[in-house]
Amino acid sequence: MKVIHLMYPHQINSPEVQGPYSLAIGFFDGIHLGHQAVIEEAREQAKAKNLKLAVMTFDPHPSIVLGGRKEQVFYITPLKQKLEILKKLQVDTVFVVRFTSDFANLNPSEFVDIFIRELNIKHVSAGFDYSFGKKGSGKMEDMKQLSNGDYEVSIVDKKQFEEDKISSTRIRSALKEGDMESVRHLLGRPYQIPGIVVHGDKRGREIGFPTANVQEAEGTFIPATGVYAVKIEVQNEWHNGVCNVGYKPTFKNPDEKNLTIEVFIDQFDKNIYGEEVKVDWYKYLRGERKFSGIEALKTQIEADKQQALEYLQSLV
Repeated sequence: MKVIHLMYPHQINSPEVQGPYSLAIGFFDGIHLGHQAVIEEAREQAKAKNLKLAVMTFDPHPSIVLGGRKEQVFYITPLKQKLEILKKLQVDTVFVVRFTSDFANLNPSEFVDIFIRELNIKHVSAGFDYSFGKKGSGKMEDMKQLSNGDYEVSIVDKKQFEEDKISSTRIRSALKEGDMESVRHLLGRPYQIPGIVVHGDKRGREIGFPTANVQEAEGTFIPATGVYAVKIEVQNEWHNGVCNVGYKPTFKNPDEKNLTIEVFIDQFDKNIYGEEVKVDWYKYLRGERKFSGIEALKTQIEADKQQALEYLQSLV
């Protein structure tokens, strides 16, 4: 998969542009089932017209440049992770357009001339609510009208789950609540956090439940505090586990706010400090709470472990 970075007005040409392309266009944060439908439409058009499959995304999020968003905006899939998912989807080329003030001020026809025609794009697929150009003034019907026969356009209808639209905003809300089952249904896969195993305070080992302390990749959103059923990939193998996100109130001073991700890995006993891992999140089990003592904590962790394993085994 080729990744081509473009920036207006200085870096809008690249020798790597070798269309013609069928293009799926959007910010695609999360690459959820709605986004996947847009990409699949572009794939079908690529097959039918003998074109290369391309995706155009943007970085950073427009709200960072433009402001004005009331809700907290964070990345469901930071750019590196987004590119990894697109590679798995067998996209030929990804155009990463730098979202700047100059880019945001392009009018719709300028956008089409520079980022559609000049890139040798012969078919454009996007969601029904995709907008482009200054202040989002260009809609998909405008994309059709501006083509002058140079390219064709597919508009993909909204996708729903449980009678509501699948959207990145909805997924962000579910992540903040720790509702990983909903997130999994909306993404079409578990939410994933990549990270590195680092040294912790080794409390888990002392009480008979050794854990991997995972330092999440920069820019990754950590779900709500609590205990989760997870799977973790270590050295290319997946293992069932229980994850605690929180501040360890049984051991810590409540004034010390140091959020940690700790994963107990079932039937696993290796030293994996420094290893890159991936944590897939499946189900919220309970909130984080302070226990009266070590024995009460050990009893609860054992119950959490059993509940998590039963749930994960039920998915097979």
